Amino acid sequence: MTQSAFHTALLAPEAPVPPGLVDPKGRPAGKRFDVYRNNVVVSLSEALAEAFPVTQAIVGAEFFTAMAGHYVRQHPPRDPRIATWGASFAPFLESFPPVAHLPYLPDVARLEQALRESYHAADSTPVAPSRITPQARFALAPTVRLVQSPYPIHAVWAFTRGEGPKPEPQAQSVLVTRPGFDPQLTLLAPQAPAFLAGLAAGETLEEATPEGFDITATLTALLTGGALTEPQP
Repeated sequence: MTQSAFHTALLAPEAPVPPGLVDPKGRPAGKRFDVYRNNVVVSLSEALAEAFPVTQAIVGAEFFTAMAGHYVRQHPPRDPRIATWGASFAPFLESFPPVAHLPYLPDVARLEQALRESYHAADSTPVAPSRITPQARFALAPTVRLVQSPYPIHAVWAFTRGEGPKPEPQAQSVLVTRPGFDPQLTLLAPQAPAFLAGLAAGETLEEATPEGFDITATLTALLTGGALTEPQP
């Protein structure tokens, strides 16, 4: 029995028990393997629910569990660190017919994945406020994430968590920063993503600012979120 055959059978409920697999008494381990196979899928499904609680709340726990079973078998972890697993969940949702009536759901999942990535990103030293001048250049901290959507994903996220009113149809861009140990979300103005893209490209603060855009709120969110660092040579 090869490792590949074992892995394939583990995630395919219709697959037969791999040949040569026996219990401690040397008997075919059919029932034992079926239990183990089920426990693996259940454990991974529970891990996915913990990683995407808002997505689960939108579709309901029972439906999410069934959907997670499909995802687990199509996109099993490739890394022993379960905390990094789930980057392909949003694309999976885009092609999963039963949630086609929830077109915003993949972007909500992207927002939750961005929070996870920010939480596990490397630390960095924020730039000193005294360095903020029109001609200064900055780098974005490893913890920074930007999620843009044609849907009100920030409002959906807050409403689902019981922290905001019912969402109104509109596009929203959300900044993810990590000022301490926990990531936080900031709803951005429509021109803010272009401003962030300019900074990330190495433009000065002045060069990155779109014409007519008041950067005060966005710059405040970046500074309080520890999102700006010194540019790397």
